[in-house]
Amino acid sequence: MIKAIKGMNDLLPQEVERWRWVEERARQVLGLYGFSEIRTPIVEHTDLFERGLGQDTDVVEKQMYTFPDKSGSSLTLRPEATASILRAVIEHGLLSSDPIQKLYSIGPMFRYERPQKGRYRQFHQINAERIGEESPFSDAECICMAYDMCKAMGLDELSIEVNSLGCKECRPAFRAALKEFLYKSRAALCDDCKRRLETNPLRVLDCKNPSCREVVRDAPNVEEYLCDACREHYSGVLRDLDIMGVPYSKNNLLVRGLDYYTRTTFEIKAGGLGSQDAVAGGGRYDGLLKLLGGPDAPGTGFAFGLERVMMLVDAGIQKQQGCFVAAQGNPRVKEEAIRILAELRRAGIGAQAVFDKSLKAQMRRAARSGYRFCLILGEEEVNRKEVTVKDMDMSSQIRIPRDGALSRLRKAMEEGELYKGNGKA
Repeated sequence: MIKAIKGMNDLLPQEVERWRWVEERARQVLGLYGFSEIRTPIVEHTDLFERGLGQDTDVVEKQMYTFPDKSGSSLTLRPEATASILRAVIEHGLLSSDPIQKLYSIGPMFRYERPQKGRYRQFHQINAERIGEESPFSDAECICMAYDMCKAMGLDELSIEVNSLGCKECRPAFRAALKEFLYKSRAALCDDCKRRLETNPLRVLDCKNPSCREVVRDAPNVEEYLCDACREHYSGVLRDLDIMGVPYSKNNLLVRGLDYYTRTTFEIKAGGLGSQDAVAGGGRYDGLLKLLGGPDAPGTGFAFGLERVMMLVDAGIQKQQGCFVAAQGNPRVKEEAIRILAELRRAGIGAQAVFDKSLKAQMRRAARSGYRFCLILGEEEVNRKEVTVKDMDMSSQIRIPRDGALSRLRKAMEEGELYKGNGKA
């Protein structure tokens, strides 16, 4: 038997329903903020990620799936979406038609790392990118939108951490101070951080190794090294978050794992995940578009890790809006049941039926369908021009006139119940 590749998982039908529920709620929030969907290839030229993410990042050094094609070109399965989306913006000249682009994508990413719960080699992200705006408001609104998405998905115990990494003008001074501080405790750092100390000391702040976390606890505060422009920008982000009513805390140790971030960074954590509790994160990446060969336009964005979100979503939270149709009796009954099936679907109501089974077997199938309601037809119902509607959740049923069945069923779906007050039909 051939099995799936390690760290690359199948999503079975019952799981896909939960995923669609989450994605639909994300799309609703993204639409409220004026974002449009973009879909990019999962394979890109390797140079796109080496230039965009930074040669010294763990992603580029250790985690990319890179291979030559038949022409000898080096290709890579995308490890993240921002570089791909910006490549598309540049290639298709989107900023020439509108200097402000608000784009999102949903799809798989690929990184070679040790699979663990909530982190796999093929994983899925919702990415949102806001290009062409440099104001603090655009950062704050991105954070607010990510927060709203969390709430729409039903996530609890949310906490938002915010930081500023400064810009190319003020970051070198912080980098030098951090490097000097870390050298004093170099012996306590893990091997990866000893290497990062030479190439990119800010990455040490992001290490999850307990000894490294202990070292950086007393590290220099980046906020003390911000230039006036960065300090004003950071203050503006926090002010706008306060106005929007978004709860947050400042975390001067918060950095992101990719080199392109500048100024604002943020992370959203949710309860119930243990130590790996971040479900979303992002920040500002001014300069990245120019680095990839485009105009010098600012940008900010974030990514949602869907696998972690799915660990928190109630398996039964999404009840399918539809109806199972069960029939027992002569061909005339089956004909009427088929007619009802067609009416339901034309009205936009999902419907299923399995007429070649006994009524008992049909009802078992109805219980497994995920639909809350079942329409039952027998000879008596057809003769009296009625249908029986069963609420599968409540194990109760009523008989209603055939002519009003469709409107009554739609109302029951909207209100969540068949009965009103006195319990009569």
